[in-house]
Amino acid sequence: MNDLAGKHIVLGLSGGIACYKSAELCRAFVKEGATVQVVMTEAAEQFITPVTMQALSGRTVYTSQWDVREPNNMPHINLSREADAIVIAPCSADFMARLVHGRADELLSLLCLARPIERVPLLLAPAMNREMWAHPATQRNMAQLAQDGATILGVGSGFQACGETGDGRMLEPPELLEDIVAFLQPKPLAGKRLVVTAGPTFEALDPIRGITNHSSGKMGFAIARAAREAGAAVTLVAGPVRLPTPRGVQRIDVTSARQMLAATLAATVDADVFVATAAVADWRPAEECGHKIKKDGSGQPPSVAFTENPDILATVAQGERARRRALFCVGFAAESHDLLVHAQAKRARKGIPLLAGNIGPLTFGQDDNQLLLVDEHGTQELPRAPKLELARSLVADIARRLPSWTA
Repeated sequence: MNDLAGKHIVLGLSGGIACYKSAELCRAFVKEGATVQVVMTEAAEQFITPVTMQALSGRTVYTSQWDVREPNNMPHINLSREADAIVIAPCSADFMARLVHGRADELLSLLCLARPIERVPLLLAPAMNREMWAHPATQRNMAQLAQDGATILGVGSGFQACGETGDGRMLEPPELLEDIVAFLQPKPLAGKRLVVTAGPTFEALDPIRGITNHSSGKMGFAIARAAREAGAAVTLVAGPVRLPTPRGVQRIDVTSARQMLAATLAATVDADVFVATAAVADWRPAEECGHKIKKDGSGQPPSVAFTENPDILATVAQGERARRRALFCVGFAAESHDLLVHAQAKRARKGIPLLAGNIGPLTFGQDDNQLLLVDEHGTQELPRAPKLELARSLVADIARRLPSWTA
């Protein structure tokens, strides 16, 4: 995917050792389809060369207000007017102070001051020593910048170049990329709360063995990220999977179906949307053995009694908030055959407005998918695409349905 296709980003570098991360960030922007114009302060040039940033961006770097390439001698106007976003990474303590006071004695702070505030967002990735970050002056400056309309992307914590450990590190390039892509996405779910379940459940037979399935959780995690990008506050109830938590998403880890049900019921108390992507085990052993079940030498397998697990989607969909149309519920169906027939029957049985069926071969563990959306009016196909792209399409579809559902 080219998440930044058609976007023009001004990447500003102020002085700090974290400039080495800016090289990777610039490369990531370009790989995602953006055009990148790098602007560097004199202090930034002490840590990384304009030649490096030019090679990575494919564009000559600007370092001076008096650049002879500008026939009108106004790069601060030209560069800021062309931008879809201005990203300062790293943003040093000194540069934050410059922005707060409206300094305009070098190109980068000048173009930030000259930017059209309503059209060109300013995103700051602070980077400094932990004591500098914690200093009241820095915290005051950060609060003032946020009040003035800048977006503070936050800092990381860990070992610093000075040898100390704590808050103040610039976020890693993949983290910054995810945050900036999210920032630039449309916000049709702003102010909404969404809960999504993802992954399998594991039902213990004994301390060693259990019943589970092949669900990787990738689709549910993609939906959680897409919903967060769309402006929602997202809670992700995840079965046992090894996937990184999407940034800005609250994650609750569970193992069994009963644990998932309890976490989901608590999370959906004040939610607007519930998306049930988890592949919940239909049955569990009636009793969990407290020790490993051993072979007895007879050659016969042990006899195990099973009981049905709770139906999480039906329980939530038949709850009071769903009945009052205060909670929009979306189900998922993974079928080996007759998808449409089974999907229509499942939607009616669960009593939900929308169900998404996986088209074609089972997609467990795959990075792409294809969905068939089923509602009371018929069907709509979402063509095969990477799961994040598909999740964004599904989230946009949910956002379009919400006003009429809750009216």
